[in-house]
Amino acid sequence: MRKAICPGSFDPVTHGHLDIIERASKIFDEVVVGVGTNTSKNTLFSTEERVDMMTLATSHLPNIVVRQISGLLVTYCEEHGIGSIVKGLRFAGDFEYELQMAQMNARMSDVETILLPTSSEWSFISSTLVREIAKVDGDISEFVPEVVAQRLAERNKG
Repeated sequence: MRKAICPGSFDPVTHGHLDIIERASKIFDEVVVGVGTNTSKNTLFSTEERVDMMTLATSHLPNIVVRQISGLLVTYCEEHGIGSIVKGLRFAGDFEYELQMAQMNARMSDVETILLPTSSEWSFISSTLVREIAKVDGDISEFVPEVVAQRLAERNKG
């Protein structure tokens, strides 16, 4: 079985994230969406909330499994028989960072990294921009799944 992981903080999940996940689901038998816990990031949603939103957003894809991950990604991959990491690229800056990470991961393990360019219709979207627009009651409905738009609206009311 060919298994891959699409890791990220997904705070929140966007259509850009889903573009990469859906395309990876066509290449691999099983794709783990690894919702990371990164203590250096100040997230809006808890890990559990992000796992829940991602689970709902990917429920139409039968070969997707959403898991909370922590620690070294390559260690998680080795422990779970995952041979590939799939990462999305929006622009040149993403490539430089992801190439460095791919090379480090290859040095530390036998896990391969596959870099997929995000579809042009979603390449300008970031979770940060979505959070900023939602914070001032802007319309984010075309950038995120409906459940995410609802949760952001609820979070910004309180």
